[in-house]
Amino acid sequence: MKQKNNIKRFALILISLVVLTGCTKTLTGEDKKVVRTENGKTLTENIICKPTDKDSIELYTENGVKIDKLPTCEKFKPFSNYEGLWTTIFVKPLAWIIIKIGVLLRKIHLSTGIANGLAIILSCLIIRFIMFPFTKKTAMQSEKMKEIQPAMQKLEKKYQNKNSEEDQKKKAAEMMALYQKHKINPISSCLLSFIQIPLLFAYLEAINRTPVIFENKFLLLDMGMTISRGISSNLWYVYVVFFILVLGSSYLSFRKTLKDQTTMAAGMKGTIYFMLAMVVIASFSLPVALGLYWITSSVFTVIQNLMVERKKAKK
Repeated sequence: MKQKNNIKRFALILISLVVLTGCTKTLTGEDKKVVRTENGKTLTENIICKPTDKDSIELYTENGVKIDKLPTCEKFKPFSNYEGLWTTIFVKPLAWIIIKIGVLLRKIHLSTGIANGLAIILSCLIIRFIMFPFTKKTAMQSEKMKEIQPAMQKLEKKYQNKNSEEDQKKKAAEMMALYQKHKINPISSCLLSFIQIPLLFAYLEAINRTPVIFENKFLLLDMGMTISRGISSNLWYVYVVFFILVLGSSYLSFRKTLKDQTTMAAGMKGTIYFMLAMVVIASFSLPVALGLYWITSSVFTVIQNLMVERKKAKK
């Protein structure tokens, strides 16, 4: 009960941060229609630095956005003006990190698009390495859950036809005692999924509000374009391959959790399936740059899980 309450508090804090503070605003014209570039990219109104693409500059000027007052992306400072906790603490610092890594990579003669695409990948890896001690512990919890599966199955069989309230309380007490004996937190295996939600939102906003990211291309992929728009372009096959990479990496990162947690409550499994389905649906309407983050994070999770399994095998 205490663990569930902690998750509820975390969710409430996250929702409050997003609802009560700033977020991405889509640029609309006088006719209230969404403003898009020639290749179909949707523009963001509250960008944090100056655009450099001529088409974008023209559209911003025509629709009353005062881009002259904005700093260039290279000179952007994350704490120059306050826009609420969410934007000031998470979104702007993340955008600044991506910009600075991109600037460093351009010094070795990489194009702006390649540099910023790699900057998204590297920033994701840096964050995941910082989180590694916690996420590794979460993965170890999954391995412990596998070890107690025979005992859990025995417990399920014991109370198979006992549906009274008293019997269910006894079952819950015995299950909790089993968790405590093996030092298992049954909810911790799902916490990584919940932690990734605010990170995903932060990356999405940082990408949408930073022209130097969404104006450029990473290899053949337009980083500001959605996969659905990309599939309808001349390079549709490139976006199809990218979409397959997003789906494949997502499935592999969730697969271990779904495979290991055979004793997980139906509600928990349902949450994970729901999140996986949301990734599939959302990936069509989210920018390619966010897909780079998601693929990198998912691959990191897969490698981490393999390391934990190998360590356990050695023991």
